Amino acid sequence: MENPVIILGAQAVGTAALDAFLSNDVVVYCILDDDPKLHNTELLDVPVMGNTDDGELLKLLGKKCEVFVATEDTASRRSLTKMLRDDYEVVPVNSIHQRASVSAHAELGHGNYVGPNAVVAATAKLGQGILVGANAVIEGQANIGDYAQLGTGAQIGVGASVGAGAFVGAGAVLVAGIKVGDKARVGAGSVVVADVPANQTVFGNPAKQV
Repeated sequence: MENPVIILGAQAVGTAALDAFLSNDVVVYCILDDDPKLHNTELLDVPVMGNTDDGELLKLLGKKCEVFVATEDTASRRSLTKMLRDDYEVVPVNSIHQRASVSAHAELGHGNYVGPNAVVAATAKLGQGILVGANAVIEGQANIGDYAQLGTGAQIGVGASVGAGAFVGAGAVLVAGIKVGDKARVGAGSVVVADVPANQTVFGNPAKQV
């Protein structure tokens, strides 16, 4: 990546994304966050310089800087991505840790984070704005919807799908072919052996509705 990056968000996701960029020797110009207590501080020696809608800094986007949206909240990631597209005609870049393994034959949208030691296999498909935690595994033909989140060590089996805005907790396992619906939630450590409808929360081994 030739241009430096501006990260929107200085919390946990921002820290993880910053670490991923630094692992690839990508220059991070600054971080923007809406918490005024963080302004004029530093995160891993990178300055936190203002709010996520700071027009003076965001006007650098495009020819001079790239951008990555690193807010925890799904709705916030979605709205900031829309703002960037509508107001600045840019889309967020991907933040893929140097120690992640992403097949050249996987399909990735924009604005995704892939953590250290995560694996995205050939023929897997990821939408946009997805957070893939460290050590997570997405096997072949799996499909991850926009703005979904996969916790540390989550395992998505061959041909399984995770809907838009869904959450799969740390260490959870989706067996091959399972479908998790939009905005559904899978608890940490669960083993999912049956489809999960949209907006439903499941937990346990085997996972059951809670």
